[in-house]
Amino acid sequence: MAAEAGSGGVVKHILLARFKEDVAPERLDQLIRGYAGLVDLVPSMKAFHWGTDVSIENMHQGFTHVFESTFESTEGVKEYIEHPAHVEFANEFLPVLEKTLIIDYKPTIVNNS
Repeated sequence: MAAEAGSGGVVKHILLARFKEDVAPERLDQLIRGYAGLVDLVPSMKAFHWGTDVSIENMHQGFTHVFESTFESTEGVKEYIEHPAHVEFANEFLPVLEKTLIIDYKPTIVNNS
C-alpha cells in the first residue's frame, strides 16, 4: 500500500500547534479566523478544518490545536506556501507558537477485501 508516485491527487496539510501561554483568547480567535480566511484568498486551498485536542490518552505532548487544509496536489501546497496572503498570515501566526509540527500527506484508502 505504498503512496502513489507523482504530485497529483489530494494532499492534506496538517499543522499541530502549541501556542505560547501569553496569547490572549481574543488574539487566538482572531488568528484562527485569519487562518480559515485563507481558503477564500488562496485558490489552491480547497478546504480548512480545525479543532482542539479532546483525546483521553493524554499523548498530545502539549499540542492543543490541529489545523487541516486540503489541496488538490503537492503543487497546490507549494502555491499556498508561496502565496502572499499565506506569507503575511504566517508572519503573524508563527511568532505566537511555542512549538509546531507540520505534515503533508496523501490520504490512502485501505481496501480490506
